[in-house]
Amino acid sequence: MNQVNKNLKFYSFSIFFLLISFCAYAQPKAVKEADRLFNEGNYSEALEAYKKASTKIKNKSLKAEVAYKQALCYKNFNDTKRAEVAFAKAIKSKYSDPQAILDLADMMRANEKYDEALTEYENYKKLTPGDPRGNIGAESSKLAVEWKKNPTKHQVNNVQAINTKWDEFSPSFAKKGYKEIIFTSSREGSKGSKDGATGQLFTDVYEAAIDKNGKWSTPSNLPDAVNSKANEGSMIYNAKYNAAFFTRCPDENKKIKGCQIYFAKKKGNNYDEPELLEFAADSFTVGHPALSNNELILIFSSDMPGGMGGKDLWYTNFDKKRKTWGVAINLGTSINTEGDEMFPVFRNDSTLYFSSNGHIGMGSLDIYEAKKVNGKWGNISNLKFPINSAGDDFGIVFQDKIEKGYFTSNRAGGKGGDDIYDFSVPPILFSLRGIVFDFDTQNPIAGATVKMTNEKGEEIQATTDQTGAYYFDNAKFKQDNTYDLVASSKEFLNDIGKESTQGETVGKDYKRDFYLKTTKKGPIKLPEILYDLNSAQLRPESKDSLNGLIQTLKDNPNIRVELMSHTDSRGTAKSNIDLSQRRAQSVVDYLIELKIDPNRLQAKGYGETKLLNKCKDNAPCTEVEHQINRRTEFKIVATDFAPKEGSVEFKKPVIKTVDEDEEVETDVKQEQKTNIQIDQIQNQEKPKEEPKAPEAPKKVETPKSTNNPK
Repeated sequence: MNQVNKNLKFYSFSIFFLLISFCAYAQPKAVKEADRLFNEGNYSEALEAYKKASTKIKNKSLKAEVAYKQALCYKNFNDTKRAEVAFAKAIKSKYSDPQAILDLADMMRANEKYDEALTEYENYKKLTPGDPRGNIGAESSKLAVEWKKNPTKHQVNNVQAINTKWDEFSPSFAKKGYKEIIFTSSREGSKGSKDGATGQLFTDVYEAAIDKNGKWSTPSNLPDAVNSKANEGSMIYNAKYNAAFFTRCPDENKKIKGCQIYFAKKKGNNYDEPELLEFAADSFTVGHPALSNNELILIFSSDMPGGMGGKDLWYTNFDKKRKTWGVAINLGTSINTEGDEMFPVFRNDSTLYFSSNGHIGMGSLDIYEAKKVNGKWGNISNLKFPINSAGDDFGIVFQDKIEKGYFTSNRAGGKGGDDIYDFSVPPILFSLRGIVFDFDTQNPIAGATVKMTNEKGEEIQATTDQTGAYYFDNAKFKQDNTYDLVASSKEFLNDIGKESTQGETVGKDYKRDFYLKTTKKGPIKLPEILYDLNSAQLRPESKDSLNGLIQTLKDNPNIRVELMSHTDSRGTAKSNIDLSQRRAQSVVDYLIELKIDPNRLQAKGYGETKLLNKCKDNAPCTEVEHQINRRTEFKIVATDFAPKEGSVEFKKPVIKTVDEDEEVETDVKQEQKTNIQIDQIQNQEKPKEEPKAPEAPKKVETPKSTNNPK
């Protein structure tokens, strides 16, 4: 912020702070005249007067004093670079008051010389250990570096279309829809005369609108009822946009008076004569109104007695019966400091934004957020970089609950003194794409469905094109969500997955391919289904081997399967039928225990009727060859299963067996060609580029006892 324009931006023609008491020697007439100009807020004229007086001063102490006063002038109209040089010069001239060291440190911080500023703050702390400003400045210098290295998600842009080389500040919305704003400016065309403090014109309130293409209209100043020859600004509307509160700083006969808040009803494009809201005597300053949504609370800034330091935030309640505003009450030490608190802004009545140079911050004025807790404002937090900068940052407004709006800053790189900036948090965009393949052939599957379900149970689906590709854009695949994915196609088993954007701070294009296995092929072998000697009881490791089948059934709720148990040829055909029947029964029993619908299970015991190799009765075979025939398999017999209405009755079904004389299939090559390991269904890693060949049957060690290897 341009410190020179205190008559409105700091809503006061009064001195920003009192000059310290100087030595009791006689002041030359030229110095007294310069002091008078300074005390009236005419810093530009005072600076020239101090420079002229300095050339005639012989006394070294007085010369150092005048050098310090020149530095104060630079500081007050926010020429931080010249102010830094001037404060350093005053200190070098033996100006002894520690305040000069604090001022030098503040200017170094404003010029982003954080390391040098930290050194000067430490020097100040040694000289004035009881002053908290040294600690605040030192901590601010450290945090400013950290905040610049780790900026928030906000994007900030200078609104060049409405900014000029003069001052533009305090934006506020003028209509519903957030397409029109009002703001304060000292640009050419303002109605007042030249302000001696700034060298610019007195400020007026202007309005401008942005169209659907993002183009701004030429700003125009409001009618004479609002804009006078004095300074006006920091204007806000009520929720209905039919009444306004604003700050006016009279300059009658060039005699400085404090600024005050005025109220005016709006009728069409015109305004009624503004009414003065008297919260303090005109010798004090009152300004920067902020109105709650229910229009019953008005927060403002003032230097009236009873505050914590410079300018404090105060509030007043509206009496509906008397239709008057009550006594001003200080917001207290959680908000106010020994410095200045200004430019309050309500957001949904639960959050208060304001600017301060008394809390830990990056520069002179930073923007802070306060939350209302148990009826009191607290939990102060700095908005950090890039909303805040080394310069003055203030007057922020939001588009309701959206993290988007405008604020004012005089940061480096602007178009003039104070400029209006827009800000927003760009959405972090995500997308999900991939291809659905046939697991065995690696060919893409057209017309497959990919269904995506979020944590709320909301489902979105896409269909693959001729290349097998699917795509979810950022409107469907969103930030801070976790999605369950299912890829399906007719005559194929489903493939599932999960993707999450939770905690992601950078946009990303996700990619996930799916590999579906056909349901048309023959039996699928279940690996490592082991039993003790002559036992049909499932061993623990066998139960673990069934996890793949269980997961397949859960992932494909529409399929029915047939479970098949087999033995080798040793022993009688009848005993083998009986054993395989009991073993098939044990698999089914276990699946039912795990709440698999019995109606989805069809089981058979085949004994030795479906050997996979030459090992018939009395054939000379190794134990490994016999092991190939001892197996449990399943095959998919239907893909249109739908559960019956009502609760499922988990009863064990009757196991079917084949006749002992059923013909044994001996075409080993044909049977092996249809045999697919279950770990190719669930446990085998999906091929990324080249399909993997089926694994060879695992070798089984010969048991120590071979009396009954079954």
